[in-house]
Amino acid sequence: MPFRDVVAARGHRRVVALLARSVARDRLPPSLILSGSPGASMRETAIATAQALNCLTPVGDGDTRDACGTCAACTRIARGAHPDVIVVEPGDSGAIKVDQIRDVIDRSGFRPFEGRRRAVIVDEADAMLPAAQNALLKTLEEPPPSSVFMLVTARPDMLLPTVQSRCPRLRFEAAGQEEVDAEAREIAQDVLRQVGATDDPGRRIDAAKDLLARTGAGGQSDRGQLASYLHAMASLLRDLELLATGADAGGLANADVRADLDRLVKPFGGDRGLRAFAAVDRALSALDANANVKIVADWLVLQI
Repeated sequence: MPFRDVVAARGHRRVVALLARSVARDRLPPSLILSGSPGASMRETAIATAQALNCLTPVGDGDTRDACGTCAACTRIARGAHPDVIVVEPGDSGAIKVDQIRDVIDRSGFRPFEGRRRAVIVDEADAMLPAAQNALLKTLEEPPPSSVFMLVTARPDMLLPTVQSRCPRLRFEAAGQEEVDAEAREIAQDVLRQVGATDDPGRRIDAAKDLLARTGAGGQSDRGQLASYLHAMASLLRDLELLATGADAGGLANADVRADLDRLVKPFGGDRGLRAFAAVDRALSALDANANVKIVADWLVLQI
């Protein structure tokens, strides 16, 4: 299932677009956490990424490049029969044990047999026993240059903090949650504008006050309000990356504010935009874990 089929079947346009551009530009991080609700097609997206990395006859140009889905490599990856795409999943016990991870680590140390990159997909990564996660740590710290690790999970909080800290996280929204509220978007734009104009920590913290609009004592409703601003910010950052790479502007999710986007491309295009997107995702996860809204807002503006 290439990227275009994932989008057609399940949506997740912004996350898939980021992955596609990263693959096309050879900037895919060596390890990733793909997180979302059960059934959010994270595994299918990981397979699509493996296909994009190893397709023999990719389609499209530049940052719109995708796997063909029909060549020998794509079909073997889809069947689970490609030697350079390794899928690890829980066994009969419901857990992923340390021996499974050690086997993967040994195999990932070799150069790919046929493809350009070896893709290791750990499905239901939260099922890794602590010993298995600890065994994986050194590889995540010093990943083999030819391998990519993708940890797929609906419960990222079950991963050890040391594992989480070594893997940028891409968050898959539940169906119907990718639309952005106009007021939330306006606040997100203003914060990006302020943060993009300064490196001074104090002025950045001042910008965080806008992210706290309509929040009060820090309860669940306040976390929901901040989350709406962060979802809007993620959508804007996705569009900025698209514009920065010169991709087709027809794919913009926020085309009606194109002029504002053009002014934000310089400070947030390229690698900074990808880092900012990952920081927003971590902030959303912190809110899910009942983190204090002010702490999350202050942390975020210092990261993006």
